[in-house]
Amino acid sequence: MKIGFIGCGNMAGAIIDGIIKNEIVDEKDINIFDIFYPAVEKVSQKHGVFVCEGPREVVLNSDAVILAVKPNIITSVLDDINTALEESNTLIISIAAGKTIDFIRNSLSHDNRIIRVMPNINAKVGESISAYTANKSATKEDKELCEKLFGGVGQVMYLEETLFPLFGVIGGCSPAFTYMFIDSLARAGVKNGMTKDTALYVAAQAVLGSAKMVLESGEHPWELVDKVCSPGGTTIEGVSSLQNDGFEKAILNAVNKAVEKDKKL
Repeated sequence: MKIGFIGCGNMAGAIIDGIIKNEIVDEKDINIFDIFYPAVEKVSQKHGVFVCEGPREVVLNSDAVILAVKPNIITSVLDDINTALEESNTLIISIAAGKTIDFIRNSLSHDNRIIRVMPNINAKVGESISAYTANKSATKEDKELCEKLFGGVGQVMYLEETLFPLFGVIGGCSPAFTYMFIDSLARAGVKNGMTKDTALYVAAQAVLGSAKMVLESGEHPWELVDKVCSPGGTTIEGVSSLQNDGFEKAILNAVNKAVEKDKKL
């Protein structure tokens, strides 16, 4: 199975790292191209991938091609590879933000197998949550391949495309919210006498462990909150303060604002 990448930016690099590290695809079976040569050089110096001369060559020599390009140039990329896709019927996997399957299909002259995936920034450390959807031409094997590839950088789930804008906020924007929360905890630690490095480590590990508890314990988050809160203790004091200061409302407002912004893009 040969996998091609058109675009070798940070996300493509993370995916390539993940699928090679997890032995999903051998590095010699990966074809890459990017108009920005330093991006190609960065990947090719790290892995023994094959560097193609253009996007058409990637398509003709790959069983599946991941379009890892910015949304503003995907139309020109699709124009470049249109005839090659007619010849090869290569599976298209797009991670271009905001570009629907219908947009991709309408940009092509052939009824290609198309899968759209939305990973998040945590793919860089192998902990992304990625959602994917597919057109009717995509086969069961195509979907299994997608799950296998993106499983190399984290967890993968199928999602109806109508929910992609919301997923983009809860799965894509929320890492930034979480980074802010971790940093705020650490700064509070500094204010109370702890070094920033130590406070960041403690806060980040606490958030990591808490997420693991939610995913693996089978308990509702509020049940876990109750377990940590001793009567008259420090935790319930802090929880009450967060509630009084509108912590939950602030999160809800942030999600709603981001969803509204997505609708305007």
